[in-house]
Amino acid sequence: MTTLPDKMKAMLLMGHGGLDQLVYADADTPRPKEGEVVIKVGACGLNNTDINTRTAWYSKANNEALGDGAESGFDSIDDADGTWGAGAIRFPLIQGADAVGVIVAVGAGVDPARVGERVMVDPWLLSHGDWLNPENSGYFGSELDGGFAEYTKVRSSNAIRVQSDLSDAELATFACAYTTAENLVQRTLPRPGETVVITGASGGVGSAAIQLCRLRGCRVIAVASESKASLLLELGASRVIDRNTEDLEGAIREAAAGPVDIALDVVGGKSFMPLINALRQGGRYSTSGCIGGQFAQFDLRQLVYKDLQLTGATICPAGTMQRVVSMIETGALKPLLAATYPLADMAQAQEAFIAKQHFGNIVVTP
Repeated sequence: MTTLPDKMKAMLLMGHGGLDQLVYADADTPRPKEGEVVIKVGACGLNNTDINTRTAWYSKANNEALGDGAESGFDSIDDADGTWGAGAIRFPLIQGADAVGVIVAVGAGVDPARVGERVMVDPWLLSHGDWLNPENSGYFGSELDGGFAEYTKVRSSNAIRVQSDLSDAELATFACAYTTAENLVQRTLPRPGETVVITGASGGVGSAAIQLCRLRGCRVIAVASESKASLLLELGASRVIDRNTEDLEGAIREAAAGPVDIALDVVGGKSFMPLINALRQGGRYSTSGCIGGQFAQFDLRQLVYKDLQLTGATICPAGTMQRVVSMIETGALKPLLAATYPLADMAQAQEAFIAKQHFGNIVVTP
C-alpha cells in the first residue's frame, strides 16, 4: 500500500459565484474509511454540473439562463438550494465527477488486492433504500469531494475496474456524459429502425447519445452548430441540422421525411416546443439538461392528443456505469477528447467549456 502524503494539490471551490471562487491550493490528502478506497488521480473530466454548482444555477431563485452567468455567477440565488438535488453544499469543495486513476490505499473491509487497480469512478452514490430520493443519493464532486485533486476517495463499490488501452485523459471523458446519456436513452426505450433527434449533439452527453442510439440500431438526426457537422456525420449521425435554423420543427421533419419517434434534449429553452411538435403520435421525449434555457412554453394539447411520453433523466439506476465500462472495454464506445488542461488551469478549462466551441469533453490532469 502506498504511503500517502499529508498534503496534496487540489482545486477548491470556495463558494458560489464566478471563476474567482476556484482556488488551486494545498489540501489534506484523503484517508480511506471502512469500505473506501483512495485513488491517485490520473485525469478528471469537466461537466455542466461543475458550472451549475459553482454558480448555483440550480437554485430556484435564479431565473437567468446558464450562459448569462456561467463565468461571473448569478445575483439571484439561494445557497440553500444551490445543487442539483435542491440542497446546500459545504465549502470548500473539491468538484470533479469523472475521476480516473489507480487505487493506492484501501480501508477496512476492502480487499488489499485492489491496490494497483486502474479504475473509473461511478459518480452516482446510490443508497440501498429509495435511490431516487436525492436526500439518500449523492453525486461525486457535489455532495462529497471529487476528482479535481491529486488524490480522491470513494466507496469501493463505486471504483469500477477498467481494462483498456485508452489513456487516463480519454477514459475521463466517459463517466458523467455517458452514464447520463445511457440513462437519457434508456428512458425512451428506442427500438431498431426508429428515428431519434438529439439536441446539443456535439457536447459530451449529445455525442454519447449518438453512439448509444446507433448501437441500438436507430437513425440519428443531430442538432448542433454547422461547424460540427462533418464530425457528427463521422460519429454516426445520418443528418445534421444547424442549431440556429429558424424553423427547427420543419428542419427535423424534412430530415426525417416525417415526424420522429424520439427526441433527446439537453438544450431546452426555445428548442423544446419544436421538438415536441416534431414527434409522431405516441412519440417519446426525454431531457437531461437545459443549457439553452430552463423555461419553455408548452402547448398541452400536444401532450394530450398525441399520446406523448415526457421524462426527465438525472439519477442513473444502479448498474449504468458498469454497462458503460463494459462497452468501453469492448471498444463499442469512442472517446471524444476535446482538450486537456493542467489542474492548476481550471479557470481556463472552464472558460473553454463554457464557450461550447469544443467537440466532446474537456479534461484536467493533476
